[in-house]
Amino acid sequence: MRSKAVVAILICMCAIAMIAGCAKKQAATPPTPPTSPTANTAGGTATGRGGKTIRIAMIAKSSTNPVFLSARTGAEAAAKDLSKKYNINITIDWRTPPTEDGQIQAQRIAQAVNDGVNVVLVSCSDASKVTGAINDAVGRGVPVMTFDSDAPDSKRFAFYGVDDIKTGQMTMAELAKQMGGKGKVAILAGNQNAPNLRKRVEGAKTEAAKSPGIKIVGTFYHIETPQDAAAEVIRVQNANPDIQGWAMIGGWPLFTKTLLTDLDPKKVKVVAVDALPAELPYVEKGIAPVLLAQPTYKWGYVSVEKIIDKVYLKKDVPAINHMDLVRVDKATLGTWARQLKDWGFTDVPQKYLDMK
Repeated sequence: MRSKAVVAILICMCAIAMIAGCAKKQAATPPTPPTSPTANTAGGTATGRGGKTIRIAMIAKSSTNPVFLSARTGAEAAAKDLSKKYNINITIDWRTPPTEDGQIQAQRIAQAVNDGVNVVLVSCSDASKVTGAINDAVGRGVPVMTFDSDAPDSKRFAFYGVDDIKTGQMTMAELAKQMGGKGKVAILAGNQNAPNLRKRVEGAKTEAAKSPGIKIVGTFYHIETPQDAAAEVIRVQNANPDIQGWAMIGGWPLFTKTLLTDLDPKKVKVVAVDALPAELPYVEKGIAPVLLAQPTYKWGYVSVEKIIDKVYLKKDVPAINHMDLVRVDKATLGTWARQLKDWGFTDVPQKYLDMK
């Protein structure tokens, strides 16, 4: 009897020891940390509070150029609208350098990929300098789209912007019409390395050749800030007072008030690309009887739509997506002003909004 009691006691002691050992082992094993809801890898799509999170690095040419601030506004509006529509989180990561520099853009593309963005949207200051960075990003699983200024030899999946040859042609054709088909003209051309601007210059020259009475004095490049552009116009005009017209393939100097007083509309006519609020007084005064507006807000809005079609909805997106120019003159100034306001511009002068 005693031996049976001893055996029972030993069995109980072993059971207690085993339970204690298991408890100790379990306590020593730390809990697995929860996965961060926004953890991301290059090219991956992270999970956010409302579903998926898609971070788009937006790298325009220059953060001091109002047309690109307009594009940013459009991109952010599209991100908000599409986030709500698809119950996902779309964010715009603005990484635009203060001034045009293709090398800095290339560095920012690479850094954006390293930081885990899902898509890159870029307007190329110099295609030759950013093509390698675009291809590297794509090679690491991050899709790239271009807008305004393309890198056609890169692995970007799509481009959105105007037909640049046609834009140059339209600019010169409108100017020739305003000048009665004769006179000396100058071409204002911005950054000489920008592929889109080179094509516009080509188109302008081709169109000028169709009018024997139009003589091009020269093509003038400059840093793409309003102040630098206006200074270049004044310098060239003073050196060549017989210039009667300016074909501005970008509206850079019209973002300042300088030329409102320095150019006489009776002697000099301007036709320029772009028509944002600051440029509208040039139409009113007659210095720029016609502006060919790029709906720059759509650079951002439509590009983000195309990106979501590609990376989230898995749709086929055409490689080239052209944007139409809008002709703005005194007769359409009010309609265009109201369109700008509808796009969210808060600096549209009330007098233009009140026009028919």
